[in-house]
Amino acid sequence: MTDSERRERAAEVREFLGTRRARITPQQAGLPVFGANRRVTGLRREEVALLAGMSIDYYIRLERGNLSGASDSVLDSLSYALQLDDAERAYLYDLARAVSASQRRPPAATGRVRPMVLRMLDAMTDLPAYLRNGRFDIVAANSLGRALYAPVYDSPLFAQRGPVNVARFLFLDPGSADFWPRWEKAADDSVAFLRTETGRWPHDKGLTDLIGELSTRSDEFARRWARHDVKFNRSGVKHLRHPLVGDLVLPYEALDLPADPGLRITVYSPEAGSPERQALDLLASWTSTTALEH
Repeated sequence: MTDSERRERAAEVREFLGTRRARITPQQAGLPVFGANRRVTGLRREEVALLAGMSIDYYIRLERGNLSGASDSVLDSLSYALQLDDAERAYLYDLARAVSASQRRPPAATGRVRPMVLRMLDAMTDLPAYLRNGRFDIVAANSLGRALYAPVYDSPLFAQRGPVNVARFLFLDPGSADFWPRWEKAADDSVAFLRTETGRWPHDKGLTDLIGELSTRSDEFARRWARHDVKFNRSGVKHLRHPLVGDLVLPYEALDLPADPGLRITVYSPEAGSPERQALDLLASWTSTTALEH
């Protein structure tokens, strides 16, 4: 690790722990409050150290970015003291791992998708599905997935450059607010997902370049990036507004591919007989008709 990378890792640890500490009040942590002249709204460093069962000097060392040599029990105690959720705890472990000797390099980007994966996507004829990497590049999609994300594919952003990237569309295309009626939540989630990816793959230059681009070109992205929020992207519900079939509330599952580290399939699966199911059937019919005409 170069000196520059070491400084970047230390700064990330410092800011992450600092923002987590600042959000917890003594009352939330079950600590007594003496006096009315607290200079911080969140926990003091000595209070975190007390809750984590470590010395104040050791905690200060950790918050300054020196996680090297921190044991699992130390990280667990710190997670408990800062009330970290599962995604935040995993991110803390990733930060600690990034400064150790066993650094994970990102998978090589070949640009190819295994034929088996493409067959899986195409076999889901009645469910929209797409394959993306940790940078939110859509590297493959079935016909219904492409139709569902038509506003993203049709964005002028990708007319001269590829691949289609959901994060770029979200923050750099004004039309994204039409596609995501709950744009604020979509923006919050996407930045938290990207922050989580930087913990998993801290040496992914493509990911770093994307974050630098969005931070420079989008104040909305930069403001959210400064929060240091992290979140797992495993399942949930997305609210979309499609230009042909209108508003959709779609449950989804995001599935990692163990044989292809860094790649993930997202599948939307509404309940049978629901308005969303009917809308997707209409969209599939329209897609088939358009394909026959061409």
